Amino acid sequence: MCKVNTYLSRLTGKLLGDGCITKQQGRKPRFQFIHRKEDLQWSNYCYESLRNFIPLNPPKYKKTIDPRLKMGMSESYIVQSKTSTAITSLERLWYVNREKRLPFDFITCYLDAEALAWWYQDDGHLKKCQNMPQKIILSTDSFSKEENAFLQHILQVKFNLSFKIDRQNRLILYDQVQMNYFLRLVEPYMQPCMKRKTLDGNSPSEEPIFPRRTTIYLPEHILLVKPTQEINHSLRYTNKIISQLESRDSYLQFYQANIKHLKQLKELRGYQIVISGKNGRNLQLIKQLIGWNQSQVAYWCFENG
Repeated sequence: MCKVNTYLSRLTGKLLGDGCITKQQGRKPRFQFIHRKEDLQWSNYCYESLRNFIPLNPPKYKKTIDPRLKMGMSESYIVQSKTSTAITSLERLWYVNREKRLPFDFITCYLDAEALAWWYQDDGHLKKCQNMPQKIILSTDSFSKEENAFLQHILQVKFNLSFKIDRQNRLILYDQVQMNYFLRLVEPYMQPCMKRKTLDGNSPSEEPIFPRRTTIYLPEHILLVKPTQEINHSLRYTNKIISQLESRDSYLQFYQANIKHLKQLKELRGYQIVISGKNGRNLQLIKQLIGWNQSQVAYWCFENG
């Protein structure tokens, strides 16, 4: 049996996403969510994961006639609850005069990695190219600017994720390193039907050929006499980085320990060098795993080798 906090975290993710609490006049509130037919597996998973805490009915097929659509209709599955004291309490927290209002204190308490994953699977989008993330979007356009500013802040405080707010009032993550971290953070909670919102784990289709000439940028205080030799020698510590990226737990710890350090990388000097084959392959793997560019990796190796 899950703890109450686990259920409340899942409901937090759901209510930030596609979940809502309906209430007819003179009746008690009910919790519900609707997903398209293709995401029936996700509907079933959410139903099974919540039904021991709130009284849910199984997913029910729904067809809606809509001439605006190409097929003239939409198909979905709806999950709706019966009434309960838990839902009544949630309705009082999440709604003011029947309009959804984000309860800041509640979200601060219950927004964890699982809640973030539920929210992302409901209302998130991953744009990727050659299995590399380009941007992550959380569709928060229905929330107020104040609410989105709060969500932006809490994502930074809790997870070290620096989302931006775009012109459509959505939360957007562009930073390569942070996108890789986000996807690893939510990884255990992602369902197979949401594969479109994950990376497939395969190497990019086009891999650079090594050895090859490139430019490495390092802080001014790192002075090199023989750049190619010294940088390649330092890059032997890339195996140490890779070993810390293998498991999710060590990956998350590595990110938290190094994210602020790399942001301070300034006053750079460029060195044109030839990267050896093994070092080049390790650099490519690290870029795929965590999003670091070759200069960031080289800097870490000099500082931690």
